[in-house]
Amino acid sequence: MMVEDEPDIRTVAELALENIGGFGLTACESGQQALEKIDECQPQLIILDVMMPGMDGPSTLKAIRRLPGYASTPVVFMTAKVQDAEIESYLAQGAVAVIPKPFDPLTLADQIRDIWNKTCAIS
Repeated sequence: MMVEDEPDIRTVAELALENIGGFGLTACESGQQALEKIDECQPQLIILDVMMPGMDGPSTLKAIRRLPGYASTPVVFMTAKVQDAEIESYLAQGAVAVIPKPFDPLTLADQIRDIWNKTCAIS
């Protein structure tokens, strides 16, 4: 699952992950939509934009963690806010990784695979 409010970024990421990476993806335009769709798609990993109107990424993550069955679903924040202190904060909130924006569409799927292999497949 990917949660991104900017349609252009969402489209590029969808193409990168589905067409280049071969991933199945449910894309959501808001945190609220993600909460509504999460049980339907049962994501193995969630990519969350940090800055979104309404419910931002950290708030969305908190709400997801309260849902039955999603307390340990890996979450990756994707954001332009990547100062060291910001990254530390995202990781402290429970993200397994942070992908900086702008991202390279040609390598995004590989980045997600690497994150999965390093942090998720271990358990």
